[in-house]
Amino acid sequence: MARGEPKSLESLLPRVLARLAGESGRGHALAPVWGAVVGAHIARHSSPRALEGGTLVIIVTSAEWARTLEAEAPSLCAQLNERLGPGTVKALTFRWDTR
Repeated sequence: MARGEPKSLESLLPRVLARLAGESGRGHALAPVWGAVVGAHIARHSSPRALEGGTLVIIVTSAEWARTLEAEAPSLCAQLNERLGPGTVKALTFRWDTR
């Protein structure tokens, strides 16, 4: 049985986090991947909360952030799936914390 090239921990970690988030339903584990996709500025205003049946729930700090990120949802899903594996995130939903 031939083995492929060894993979780095950095390349494997996002898929492991996705699996944990999917199994537990808790999207918090995906925070590092979310931050890498959206960048530090947007990550300060948004964070993954849950992964429910392929839908990643993102908590945002305002309705404005929800609208802004909703417009980018298809691109964000594609970028997340590049890191997490095809079909991991089928949709994004944004909820804002009204506290």
